[in-house]
Amino acid sequence: MKNVIVDYKKLTPDVLSLLVERYPDGYGDDDIISFKNHKNELIEAVEVKTEDTKYLVKISKRLSMQMEAFDEETMMRRK
Repeated sequence: MKNVIVDYKKLTPDVLSLLVERYPDGYGDDDIISFKNHKNELIEAVEVKTEDTKYLVKISKRLSMQMEAFDEETMMRRK
């Protein structure tokens, strides 16, 4: 399985959709994975998986806002 670390700014609609499906009510403290990158900086991320890839999406307040907006937009299109 391939591991990919991605910033919320570079999310594809497919990965964003996976995030919204996995965390429909948002993510909590128990969902956050913390690790240090090659620069020894603390990174916090949430995980989503496809058949062949595990994505660690770096979290921020903007990620939550983007997930919420995407979910609302998707619901409006389905009506």
